[in-house]
Amino acid sequence: MLATQTPGGSTEDELTEMLVDRGVAGIIFVSGLHADTTADTARYEQLRAQGVPFVLVDGFSPKVRAPFISPDDRAAMRLAVTHLASLGHTRIGLALGPRRFVPVQRKIEGFTRSMRETFRLGSADVEDIEAELVQHSLYTLEGGQAAAAALLDRGCTAVVCASDMMALGAIRAARERGLEVPDDVSVVGFDDSVLVAFTDPPLTTVRKPVPAMGQAAVRTLLEEIGGTPAPHSEFVFMPELVVRGSTAARTAPGA
Repeated sequence: MLATQTPGGSTEDELTEMLVDRGVAGIIFVSGLHADTTADTARYEQLRAQGVPFVLVDGFSPKVRAPFISPDDRAAMRLAVTHLASLGHTRIGLALGPRRFVPVQRKIEGFTRSMRETFRLGSADVEDIEAELVQHSLYTLEGGQAAAAALLDRGCTAVVCASDMMALGAIRAARERGLEVPDDVSVVGFDDSVLVAFTDPPLTTVRKPVPAMGQAAVRTLLEEIGGTPAPHSEFVFMPELVVRGSTAARTAPGA
């Protein structure tokens, strides 16, 4: 059974209650409230007390006793920054969602660390990197557009986005300013969604290993249901960079 949360629709708690009422043997939560550092995690302990096994995907919490499946968000940022730096970009921005989410925090950590290491910046520059080159918004096309607009106004020649949809918004923001992608601005997405290979231009993106993560989540849940639960740990999967047409060498003066 698939229970999908939509804006204005049923809450995660309501959907969970519905699934439990229907006698499901276990639940996989994908990007649920466990990923929100401000959310109350008591709901998961209550679910465990009911004897319902569950696995959590995207967003580790030390407060929840369960197995977690995650992509390596820090490594994802390292892949993106290294790629853009190899093309000559030094002013690289990061557009992503609200800071309270664990994947967002990890991406910021990976981004700032990669910028420091790649461009040999001191540890004192971390706050400056985040203040100047990191822009929070919503995980939507419009959110990506707004975040990228702010970064472009700060002189960024490349933008790494936390989702492919945000990256499409970033491309729109560049074109609104009369800039070409990738001639003037390079854009990197995240997820490798089904259609981004066919966008204009085809999107360079960090591919999240969804099939491997999905298989691991199902196998782990089946083990839980079978009475051999996995430890309270996190299984981390390495992403990969898929280079397409939205990134190119930076040749303009002042790159």
